[in-house]
Amino acid sequence: MLKKINAKDLQLGMHLHELCGSWMEHPFWRTKFTLTDPADVGRILDSGITEVWIDVAKGLDVPGTTKVQAEQAVTETLLQVAERDQTPKPVPMAEEVKRAARICANGKAAVVSMFQEVRMGNAISASAAGALVDEISSSVLRNPGALISLARLKTADDYTYMHSVAVCALMVALARQLNLDEKETREAGMAGLLHDLGKALMPMEVLNKPGKLTDEEFTIIKSHPVEGHRLLVEGKSASAIVLDVCLHHHEKVDGSGYPHRLADDKISLHAKMGAVCDVYDAITSNRPYKAGWDPAESIRKMTEWSKGHFDARVFQAFVKSIGIYPTGSLVKLTSGRLAVVVEQSEKSLLAPRVKAFFSTKSNVYVPPEAIDLSRPGTNEKIVGREDAATWGIKNLDELWATT
Repeated sequence: MLKKINAKDLQLGMHLHELCGSWMEHPFWRTKFTLTDPADVGRILDSGITEVWIDVAKGLDVPGTTKVQAEQAVTETLLQVAERDQTPKPVPMAEEVKRAARICANGKAAVVSMFQEVRMGNAISASAAGALVDEISSSVLRNPGALISLARLKTADDYTYMHSVAVCALMVALARQLNLDEKETREAGMAGLLHDLGKALMPMEVLNKPGKLTDEEFTIIKSHPVEGHRLLVEGKSASAIVLDVCLHHHEKVDGSGYPHRLADDKISLHAKMGAVCDVYDAITSNRPYKAGWDPAESIRKMTEWSKGHFDARVFQAFVKSIGIYPTGSLVKLTSGRLAVVVEQSEKSLLAPRVKAFFSTKSNVYVPPEAIDLSRPGTNEKIVGREDAATWGIKNLDELWATT
């Protein structure tokens, strides 16, 4: 039976079911576990969490619990479930971006903790990451561009961990574009979060190598899908979708991928989704051996690769989910001004909302102007992509992230 108690009453031997409040407010990537380490109790108290749920059927109870208190706990559980069923409402980019930044920061810490447990030989329960997936999914539902774009802004050192958060968000957005049901969408997000779990077992000097991998090193890295799949099987809670994406997100429709060289209809829909999301975040992110590409340029390159690498229907849905000119893309307008894409428009993939800030005619910064290119009567249009380095622009991400 579940029971809500004051965090100060926590004792070793109690089975923690849930920490009250947002996932972002507590220090764990999981919540359902039995408390055996005094340090974990201290971390909960230090985080500011004041109440928790315990499962007295799986661990110790608080001494002296009355029947009335037990009935109250059941009632509160039902109320909490009802509150969770409320669907997040869409919000503007500017409103969601700050919340998304906190999710990214805490998501990275959670994935770091998860990978550390794998390196220590501990089994990973896929279901334990459910709260993190729900938080990411809710942000994507409120405004997909916010978290997806922020998660792209990772340093080379953060890549392995933030990549998991980014692919989770991209999978959720793509699943919604493909009209998958809520359960399947959540599983797709979970698959995105855990698809690279096997990298926790890769040698750090190979994983973070700043140059091209040798054939031997690449063979080692290519083992991560199989290793991740094995870890999830041992955890005994991963769904078939999560297991499949983990094992097959590097397969290509032309049969040239790995580990099983599957082709076309031999690759599941979810693995095809994972392949697209994984590649997009990889090529737009700063890596130990290269700087990330502009989002719009990345979409262009992926279009060139799509015949052999990606499933056409899945790739088209992916582009619709993030835009032909994704948030953060640098574009040139008909006026000669440069602008950064700050948000997608529901009306047209070719007419996002942008912030114009630089004159190519005068080669100077101009007062920033927000423009909705889809608004009737707007004279400006996008005439093409631009390279920030060509114009000496170094603060592009600050421009769109501070909308």
